[in-house]
Amino acid sequence: MKIELTEITVRELAEGYKDNAEEGVFGYGGKLDIRPPYQREFIYKDKKRDAVIDTVTKNYPLNVMYWAVRDDGNFEIIDGQQRTMSICQYINGDFAFMFKYFHNLQNDEKDKILNYKLTIYLCSGTDSEKLDWFRIVNIAGERLYEQELRNAVYHGSWVSDAKRHFSKSNCPAYGLGKDYISGALDRQDYLETAINWLSKGNIQVYMANHQHDPNANELWLYFQNVINWVKVIFPKYRKEMKGVEWGFLYNEFKNENFDSKKLEEEITKLMEDEDVTSKKGIYPYVLTRKEKHLNIRAFSPNQKREAYERQKGICPVCEEPFEIEDMEADHITPWHEGGKTTAENCQLLCKNDNRIKSGI
Repeated sequence: MKIELTEITVRELAEGYKDNAEEGVFGYGGKLDIRPPYQREFIYKDKKRDAVIDTVTKNYPLNVMYWAVRDDGNFEIIDGQQRTMSICQYINGDFAFMFKYFHNLQNDEKDKILNYKLTIYLCSGTDSEKLDWFRIVNIAGERLYEQELRNAVYHGSWVSDAKRHFSKSNCPAYGLGKDYISGALDRQDYLETAINWLSKGNIQVYMANHQHDPNANELWLYFQNVINWVKVIFPKYRKEMKGVEWGFLYNEFKNENFDSKKLEEEITKLMEDEDVTSKKGIYPYVLTRKEKHLNIRAFSPNQKREAYERQKGICPVCEEPFEIEDMEADHITPWHEGGKTTAENCQLLCKNDNRIKSGI
């Protein structure tokens, strides 16, 4: 990693400042890309924004900022976007500080701000060096999340087009999947979820392989297929459907034929079953038949003690005595056969026999 320390003034930073909304934000005479394709929208609240201007007006030092040097000699912000935007917006007259806009200040007050010096590290390096570096410099403050870090390393035509579908306000992915996807657009949660599903958990590998693709059509079409498949298989919507890992279920079961009516009847019963503590897990369960998704209610300590005393500490399988700490509660009649989590349906098995019975 090559790192060069430099200083610039606020005057230089704000020269040629332009905010073209989602098309980009530029400063430093047009040579600085303040919001590259991988960066988030401006998220500072008034209090933090004002703190930046207060620091500058009092000539206190701001934290160092990091710029990446591009191949063409221009720059892009890696860390410091929110501080830079706060400064440039104030100089541009977008908001007032202490009830005064910048253009209302006296000339000496303006010059004090414009001559304020910012400390900048100009950096360049390999993709792996950048990723490690981004993580380190974004530990404090408005840190970048994992997908934002990946967007930074693999930025290019593919990321730009993917963000158009998955990251912008009121983007197509939000309109289609807001009832099924958890997370926030400006944190890249929708984009991360879609790539994670399509790549089967290999997000970084997928992005590296597609970095220079002209568009993200494959990802967008895949996402549409997943959500439309969910709507067909489970036509009745419930709030518990939000946040389910639908893509992984689609990958495994997209070619299976399901009876939506029968699935709905089963889902209704499971929703009413007090032993099912994870209602969200009902949806993967009815497809996979893995009870772990349901988080079946555990027996209480009192129920365990009652069963232990009734059995006189003897495991009914191996018929050996054990301390209660060495035994585990088990349904006599399995839950999937209608057995409930009640004292009458509780037995204690030694840990070894319980694991054998559970297939662990």
